Amino acid sequence: MTMETTTPRKKRPFFLRRGPMENIATALIAIGFLMLFQPFALVLYTYSLVTLLAGTVMFIIVSKFPE
Repeated sequence: MTMETTTPRKKRPFFLRRGPMENIATALIAIGFLMLFQPFALVLYTYSLVTLLAGTVMFIIVSKFPE
């Protein structure tokens, strides 16, 4: 009979974990959406598409990370 020893897995850094980064990407998409539909500041409207695209690209990349 052999005993298998398992070594504890190291925890990945925050920016390489799927769950928290998907939440950040989703929040970024939501912020871009709110920036797009607010009627007060032209500067927010100007950068809304860039924010939406950055959140979408981030979500696509992060969704490929392992659990």
